[in-house]
Amino acid sequence: MLAQLGAKLAAVCSVAGKPFDIRSGIFAAMTATGMALGGCMPTTVPLAGADPADPGARVAGVGYRSTVAPYNSLRPVAPSSWREQNDRVAPKPKSGR
Repeated sequence: MLAQLGAKLAAVCSVAGKPFDIRSGIFAAMTATGMALGGCMPTTVPLAGADPADPGARVAGVGYRSTVAPYNSLRPVAPSSWREQNDRVAPKPKSGR
């Protein structure tokens, strides 16, 4: 039974297989061409605001902020006692009862 089915399938494929192979080849070529040309198409995205290429478009004003505004001069000074510096930053002693 399987041998008979295989023989029928082979006979049908020998007659109808050639046009099908040509059609599938053409379909594959058209699909590949479409995908290749689809990659060349520019993507169009709707703009959310004004067109950036428009020279008359309104934009926010530009403000100036100095990058060195909090600068403090750190010129060399005379050395001071390390004990006085430690006493200034040390925690205050607790008052005893």
